[in-house]
Amino acid sequence: MAITSQSAGAASRGYRAVFGVREFRVVFAAHLLSLLGIVVGEIALSVLVYRLTGSPLMTSLTFALGFLPYLVGGTLLSGIADRYPARRVLVVCDLLCATGGAAMALPVTPVAGLLVLRCLNAAVGPVFSGTRAATLGEILGAGDLFVLGRSLIRLVSQGAQLAGFGVGGLLLTVVTPRAALLATATGFLASALLLRLGTRRRPSRAERDGGALLTASWAGLREVFGQRRIRALLLLSWIPPFFLVAPEALAAPYADRIGAGSVGLGLLLCGMPVGAIVGEVLAGSLLGPRGRERIVLPVAAVLLLPFLVYAARPPLGLALPAVALAGMGVAYTLGLDQWFVAAVPEELRGRAMTLQTAGTMTLQGLGMALAGAAAERVPVHDVVAATGVLGTVAVGAVVRGVVRSLHSK
Repeated sequence: MAITSQSAGAASRGYRAVFGVREFRVVFAAHLLSLLGIVVGEIALSVLVYRLTGSPLMTSLTFALGFLPYLVGGTLLSGIADRYPARRVLVVCDLLCATGGAAMALPVTPVAGLLVLRCLNAAVGPVFSGTRAATLGEILGAGDLFVLGRSLIRLVSQGAQLAGFGVGGLLLTVVTPRAALLATATGFLASALLLRLGTRRRPSRAERDGGALLTASWAGLREVFGQRRIRALLLLSWIPPFFLVAPEALAAPYADRIGAGSVGLGLLLCGMPVGAIVGEVLAGSLLGPRGRERIVLPVAAVLLLPFLVYAARPPLGLALPAVALAGMGVAYTLGLDQWFVAAVPEELRGRAMTLQTAGTMTLQGLGMALAGAAAERVPVHDVVAATGVLGTVAVGAVVRGVVRSLHSK
């Protein structure tokens, strides 16, 4: 309770106030360490699988397997987030992922084993993310500091992705892929140590009644989906990212079609995360809580419209700003986070946030796959433009559902 009142009094100082909470600094540092390990490990694993198989399909599968198991972990294992003390869950998840990373680095691990371990680590991901998000509500309170704290977690995720690709590429010039995979294990071990020593033990949010974990997980999900307001907010979390990934998924063929080369490809891949970072920083720094809530629906409704530029098959100089502008629209999630934490009962918070994370990641993976499949028959630029049209219609319907949910219990 002391932290909650401190959060309310310091909210006006923005991001600086979030870093003023010692436990958040620990969680933030742990997240950064594990995330850099994950990104470097993804690059190393994809290179290793390609060297072992020579198959582009198997190589792309290593990335896809980072998304698809989120659905399993987010549904069947979501009950863990509320049934056990958060610190224990976070540390155990880190240790499991560290073990998986170390096993990948073993010379005796075959390709099939590498892919299975990739799936297992990915299945743990939504439990960890959902538990951490719910814990932020306890560390920072359920007010403005919580929103800014989640924003910082997303910002460092985007930044670490950009930095991690560069670090991973440089690392692979001096060590083997299996040696680079040790970075994944090291990052998770360091994260586990920080969380164990630097965060406070808190009781579980829900009582363990002796029932099976799967039963508790499904019961929680039924409660979450049974509330119209939460259901509408989940859709607003999931549907825009489903469409937003199209330009990234098709960046390589589009860069080839317009003759942008490898440099243009790199810029197109950076456009979305850079735009997201700029948008979140501006919304978090310049707008107060009410201002961030006011922009949620209008920004979400229009954030896919920049994709319409692709209808004219634009050169890099126009495609890149369009992608970055769409990325800036991700700032709508700051106000959405505030609505979501206010709508979810505390005893369901871990499961709800695990489901939110799992749904976002799963739908992003599905969006990438569908965009690629469409581009097999339709020109790439038309696929992206159509995504802008269809996505705007779909998000508009979700926005209307969110407005209607304001008047429901």
